[in-house]
Amino acid sequence: MSTSQRWVNRPAGSNWGDFGEDDQRGRINLLTPEKILQGIAQVKQGLAFCLSLPLDFPGGNVLNPRRFPPVIRPTLRNGRPNMNYRLFADNASQSDVVSDDLVIMHLQYSTQWDSLAHVGSLFDANGDGIPEAVYYNGYRAGEDIVGPTDGADAGYPGPGKHESTSNARKLGIQNMAESCVQGRGVMIDLLANLGEGRTAVGYDVLMRVLEADRVVVEQGDMVCLHTGFAQKLLEMNRQPDVTVLDNYGAALDGRDQKLLNWITDSGLSVLIADNYAVEAHPATSHVGCCATLPLHEHCLFKQGIHLGEMFHLTPLANWLREHGRSQFLLTAPPLRLPGAVGSPSTAVATV
Repeated sequence: MSTSQRWVNRPAGSNWGDFGEDDQRGRINLLTPEKILQGIAQVKQGLAFCLSLPLDFPGGNVLNPRRFPPVIRPTLRNGRPNMNYRLFADNASQSDVVSDDLVIMHLQYSTQWDSLAHVGSLFDANGDGIPEAVYYNGYRAGEDIVGPTDGADAGYPGPGKHESTSNARKLGIQNMAESCVQGRGVMIDLLANLGEGRTAVGYDVLMRVLEADRVVVEQGDMVCLHTGFAQKLLEMNRQPDVTVLDNYGAALDGRDQKLLNWITDSGLSVLIADNYAVEAHPATSHVGCCATLPLHEHCLFKQGIHLGEMFHLTPLANWLREHGRSQFLLTAPPLRLPGAVGSPSTAVATV
């Protein structure tokens, strides 16, 4: 085990230091040239699938009260909205008509990646008996991941104020983007095997699904879980019914230690689902102090496994099932936005 200067203790079940003392990519390091070639080998028909929801879905803020749909606004030119702007208004010899806009976006509102700075934990990394706020590979809150001290500085800074009030100096989403996020995807079709009802999927259930569909997950594979949730969001057309959604579809049981061990041992590089949070939330009950999102803790904090949420997987999953396949080429980079803790992804699958 490599020992980083940032920590003396590493969490049980973690891989801190295994990819290097200063690693910020985690298991995305397993997307080697060989894995990219394995993904390319799955392209037989030349068909491409867009795996992103429209970024103004799900609609409203009922899934998460802190996240809102994007707002698109024109930029300003000479104090006026720069939309359908006729340049002859400023210079009679110019015939151009110009439109230019900006977006105010909650980066994890729709189809999105979690960076490794999204979820950390209180942990005694120094070995002095004092837990502190720590992220993957021992990076520290307040030092490596910083933010405003209160809500007054949060939100859109407004015209003329372009400084960031929050910044992941380490573990930002740009580290993922720079790896390109391309390789072999593997589909696990929970919807086809378990139906639309709410099901907490532990290790035993997952193994039955893998066996029934003859799905094999190998080191470096990008695993996708199809539950039908994103398709249901599309059908609701920006009017999500939380009563229906709270009881819809399968989700991983983050309290199942056997499942967490399988995630570690499988060697998967990333974990993607078409639902909200990948894991069942709220999690099943637990005695004592614990993570409210145990799978997030295991993947992001301990193992450096990026999580993808609300990817639109249904058309791809249906095609793969019709053709007796589970593997495909997946290209799914986030925005190369330095310092962000999450990002939309306009992912593409090719078969």
